[in-house]
Amino acid sequence: MTTTLPPIGGLEFASFRLRPGVSEHTLHQAAQAVEQHLLRHQPGFVSHTLWRGDDDSYVDLVLADSHERAVALCELWPDDPHGAHFLSLLAPGSALLAFYRRIA
Repeated sequence: MTTTLPPIGGLEFASFRLRPGVSEHTLHQAAQAVEQHLLRHQPGFVSHTLWRGDDDSYVDLVLADSHERAVALCELWPDDPHGAHFLSLLAPGSALLAFYRRIA
């Protein structure tokens, strides 16, 4: 079985550390809730993944059909209860957010 993803034109890349006392399990549950209740229902959403680095930092990736859509998806998080909960788990001042356009 072959699965074809929709065209990917934009990426949101957020690196961060967890707030002290927050478990990876709690972060994983929050990420799943954001995807299920917020992102999957938005036009242009393609994929959402969460990564942990060897130094216990984390990266949240959102793929969208365009750069503009990736930015718009990111802007939804603070006003959504699931997105706001996810953001509350991050260590203050640790988040670095960047957006990318597909060039090839």
